[in-house]
Amino acid sequence: MPQAALLSLTTSVPPHCFQQKDVLEAAWEVFGSRFPDYDRFASIYANTGIVKRYGVKPFDWYLTQRGWPERSAAFFEGAEALFIEVANKALADAGLKATDVDTVVTVCSTGIATPSLDARVAKRMGFRSDVSRVPVFGLGCAGGISGLSIASRLAQARPGSNVLMVAVELCSLALRLDELSKANIIATSLFGDGAAAIVLRAGDGGETLIEAAGEHLWPDTLDVMGWSVDPLGFGVILRRTVPEFVTTQLKPALIQILSRMDLSIADFDKFICHPGGAKVIDAIETALSLDQGTLEHERGVIADYGNMSAPTVLFILERARAKGLPRRSLLTALGPGFTASCVSLRHAA
Repeated sequence: MPQAALLSLTTSVPPHCFQQKDVLEAAWEVFGSRFPDYDRFASIYANTGIVKRYGVKPFDWYLTQRGWPERSAAFFEGAEALFIEVANKALADAGLKATDVDTVVTVCSTGIATPSLDARVAKRMGFRSDVSRVPVFGLGCAGGISGLSIASRLAQARPGSNVLMVAVELCSLALRLDELSKANIIATSLFGDGAAAIVLRAGDGGETLIEAAGEHLWPDTLDVMGWSVDPLGFGVILRRTVPEFVTTQLKPALIQILSRMDLSIADFDKFICHPGGAKVIDAIETALSLDQGTLEHERGVIADYGNMSAPTVLFILERARAKGLPRRSLLTALGPGFTASCVSLRHAA
C-alpha cells in the first residue's frame, strides 16, 4: 500500500496579539485580590517562555464574564474564519482547489459545533457535495498528531485522492474569570489560538512520507488533562504535574509505540514535539536524553504563539521543514486520555 505524502503545510493565527507582560498585569487585577497566595502563582507567567500569543477577540473581551452563548458565537465566528484562511493557504501551496478535496479531517476540541465546522464552511470553501467529512473532537493537544495519523490512513486507503486535514483550536475562549484554581491560572498563562492545515495524497511520490503512526493510552489517567463543563463554558482540568509525568512515562510509552512500527528511538534523527510549556520541553529533553536546548523550534513556537493545543506541533513542523528535515523524524504529542500520539516522517534527502 502506498504511503501518504505531505503535499503542503500552512499555519494561521487570529488578528489580536497579546503580549505576555500585558496578560500578567491583567491577571493580577482579575485574580490578585481573590486568589489566596496569588503572588506565589504569578511567577508562572514569566516561567512559561511565552512572549506573545493570539486570540480571536480583542484583549478587553476576555476581561468580562462570558457564558456559553457568547463563547459559542465567538467560537463559530473565529474558528470558521481561521479554517477558511488556513485551508485555502494549504490548498494553494499544494496547487489544488477546494473542488479537488476528496476528504476533510477537522480536528477541534475547544468548541462544540453541530453541524461540524467543515459543514459550516463548505459553501464558502467550495467543497464538492460528495466530499467525505471526518470531524474529530476531544483529543486536545494530541489532536494535531492523531489527526495527521487519521488523515494519512484515509489517504492510503484511496490512493490518488486528496485529503485535507485542518486543526483549529481557540483555547482563549476557555479562559475563566470565575475559576479560582491553579489549573485556571496555568491555562490563563499558557493558551492561545491558532490553526494549521495539511494536504496529503498517496500513490504518486512525495518528499515527506507518513511512514507509520501509533498511540499509547495510560490507564487510570482521566484526571491528568481535559475539560469540565458548566453553565459558563469549558473549564480546564490539570490535576497532575504534567512535566513530572513526562519525565518518567514518555520514553517507555514511545518505546512500546515504536516497537509496533519495527523502529526504535535510535532510528530517528530529529524529534518534533508538542511543547505544552517551557517545563514540559525540559521534561521531554530529559526523558529522551536530548541535549538541553535541542528542542529549539518548540521553544520558539511557545515564545511566539503560546500553547495552541492541537495545531502547536504542526507550527513546529512547519519551522523544521523550512530548515530542512533529516531522513527520519518523530512527531509526538500528549493529550487528554492521557495519551501519547506519534507519527514517523520519512524525508527523501
